[in-house]
Amino acid sequence: MLNRRNFLTAAVGVAAATSLAACAKKDDGGGSTGGGDGKIVLGFSQVGSESGWRSANTDSVKSAAKEAGYDLKFSDAQQKQENQISAIRNYITQGVDVIAFSPVVVTGWDAVLKEAKAKKIPVVLTDRSVETSDQSLFVTLVGSDFTDEGRRAGKILEKVLEKAGHKGAVKIAQLEGTTGAAPAIERAKGFKEVMDAEHASDWKIVVSQTGDFTRAGGKQVMAAFLQSNPDINVLFAHNDDMAIGAIQAIEAAGKKPGKDILIVSIDGVKDGFVAMSEGKINAIVECNPLLGPQLMEVVKKVKNGESVERWIKTKEGDFMQDQAKAALPTRKY
Repeated sequence: MLNRRNFLTAAVGVAAATSLAACAKKDDGGGSTGGGDGKIVLGFSQVGSESGWRSANTDSVKSAAKEAGYDLKFSDAQQKQENQISAIRNYITQGVDVIAFSPVVVTGWDAVLKEAKAKKIPVVLTDRSVETSDQSLFVTLVGSDFTDEGRRAGKILEKVLEKAGHKGAVKIAQLEGTTGAAPAIERAKGFKEVMDAEHASDWKIVVSQTGDFTRAGGKQVMAAFLQSNPDINVLFAHNDDMAIGAIQAIEAAGKKPGKDILIVSIDGVKDGFVAMSEGKINAIVECNPLLGPQLMEVVKKVKNGESVERWIKTKEGDFMQDQAKAALPTRKY
């Protein structure tokens, strides 16, 4: 995965990756042939449709591709890596100009990415990064810094606790994203960095489990959390959908979300802002899903052999409960 510590290592692969992009239309061995009508042919494999964030991300990619005049080949992996690998191989067979995908999990991509490289088809990662043995197997990542989102969640929890006038031990339940997925790994890591560095004596994660980024998962897991640890007073959810599901479980247990259990989540979907405006979520760290326009710009540059940054980050903000009502009408997803 890309992070601040291995960024210099990743940069070594930039020259090779850029060379790969420049060769995308020059394969003599059955590689990328592109569209016969001159359109850029983009093969895009989406991780799934597990959340409101993901739906907004898919809509952004589709609408931006249409506006750019690209021939978009789209597939939904339904959160299964084998489906995604199959889709990428299908794009390689079709000889698309560029392949883009949001990986289900971090590892296990080397073989299929080497197949794309052999056919001189450049690969762009969106939203999530991967771990590879060869950094030149993909050209760039368009997406968020998940580790920093975790840190931001830790810092905003400090504000939430102060605003609530909380004293004493902070007993945290953590709803993790899909096991092995980059945002789940990195958001947990960033949050723990803040906790260990600044709150080792008073914050403790008493229970942590995946809710698979879904509302149903968040509700089910939170219900189990409350049975095993009824004294939980903070919930850190890796996305809004799990937080919304957890709210249902908290209310079913006779507790008040946002008061009895303070809630910090990540994403910033409209339903999350609704819950925040109702006082049920205390703070949200934004993760912007509207990557489509940025992705199409990058695809065009890569197709034309132009150099691009190794990591193209999205612009995001953080929101406290008292900002929710004013911000809600402007939310686009």
